[in-house]
Amino acid sequence: MTTGLGTVLISEGEIRRRIAEIGRQISKDYAGRTVTLVGILKGSFMFLADVIRAISLETPVEVDFMSVSSYGDATTTSGTVHIEKDLGISIDGKDVIIVEDIVDTGLTLLHVYNILSARGARSLRVATLLEKPGKSRYDRPLDYVGFKIPNKFVVGFGLDYAQRYRNLPDIRVLDDEA
Repeated sequence: MTTGLGTVLISEGEIRRRIAEIGRQISKDYAGRTVTLVGILKGSFMFLADVIRAISLETPVEVDFMSVSSYGDATTTSGTVHIEKDLGISIDGKDVIIVEDIVDTGLTLLHVYNILSARGARSLRVATLLEKPGKSRYDRPLDYVGFKIPNKFVVGFGLDYAQRYRNLPDIRVLDDEA
């Protein structure tokens, strides 16, 4: 479907169903253990909130955030990763899931993974709402993937363009005129 804000790539209903599946899988994988979810701000906040709600109450959850950027207000990465907000908790000895909105070049994820790995996490996995094909520098398997998408610039459900469109309930390919 095409709107004034682009073509809907993934509907709100599809997103909700897939997040419920991811929550069930995390609950199964961490049954009886506490899992620490580290959301990468700002884009992952909606995905993270819904994943937390989808995880069984029998699986204790801790949450913290990092703010890391390689895009700024652009549609292509600058190639340099900046940590704008670091964790407020220790992850030493903890089971950690890095929660991303999208894995594109993998530069941000690789940087965060290496930082958190050096901080002594017992286990370190990755959940991402979206994965783009091919050009990722992150060479490990992604543990929980919502959707694989084409190499297009997308917005909605937390993903933005110049701080706009995060509040769309679905994922859209942004039109040039938007």
